[in-house]
Order: sequence, then C-alpha cells, then structure tokens
Amino acid sequence: MEFNPVALFLSAVITLVVGFVWYHPKVFGTIWMRENNLTQEQLRTGNMLKIFGLTYVFSLMITMTLMSLTIHQSGAIGMVGGPPLVESAKPSFAAFMADYGTAYRTFKHGALHGFISGLFFALPVIGVTALFERRSWKYILIHAGFWTVSLTLMGGVICGFA
Repeated sequence: MEFNPVALFLSAVITLVVGFVWYHPKVFGTIWMRENNLTQEQLRTGNMLKIFGLTYVFSLMITMTLMSLTIHQSGAIGMVGGPPLVESAKPSFAAFMADYGTAYRTFKHGALHGFISGLFFALPVIGVTALFERRSWKYILIHAGFWTVSLTLMGGVICGFA
C-alpha cells in the first residue's frame, strides 16, 4: 500500500478552510457569535498564531485517526504487526494486498466514512457537551455541521489521495 504524506498534511488544512467559510458572518458566524455571547472585538483579542497553530496540530491528529477509519487496508497492515513487519509477513498477506490493496481507495468512499464519523461521532460528542453546558440546538447544529462537512472532506482527501 503506497502512502502519500502530503495528502495528510493538506487534509489537516481543511478544518481551517471550512472554518473560514462556515464561521464567516455571512454564513453561520453571526449566529455562532450570538449563541456564544461573543462580539467581533472579543474575537480579535485572541492569540491567532496559537489558535490557528493548535487547530492545525489537532487537525493532524484527527487526520491520523481518519486514516485508519477510511483506508481499510490499514487494518490488514495492522494484522501483520504494522509497516515494519510487512516485508516479513506471510505470502498470503502479499497475495491479499495484490488483490485488494487499492480496493475502496476513492474520494467518494473516504467522504462517506468521514460523513459517518461526523454524524455518529462528532454530533454526539458535541451534543452531550452542549447539553450539559445548557447550549442551544443552534449551537449544537452549527458545530456538528462544521465537523461533519470537515470530516467528510478530510476523509475523501485521505482515502482518495493518501
């Protein structure tokens, strides 16, 4: 199974790009600010290098997890002990990878798994936290929508190009 690390680094940028659009005042930004009791002035006071830098690092962490969810062949590689042991794996592993090494490695397939991750992982995590924080459904849906769109695109890039 070939691996393209550039695709992983690029997929981590997706959260920044989608966030720029999603939280723009003309999209959901105004509603998001109102739901969080924030003003434009308050948002300008943050350390942007820290915020965007850590966002990218966290997005890389998400990318690594999505890789195992979207690329099914990583499960087969894990069965033989990981990349260092692929060369010493039994011949049946090489035959399996020859037959199925590129199966389901498309943008569409990865986007499906990313969407499912957003719907069945991000939404419940955000929902549980928001319910205990007494946040509104608008708050939940804005954040869950952002993560579902981001994870869908990230999953597609990872599975199709990594």
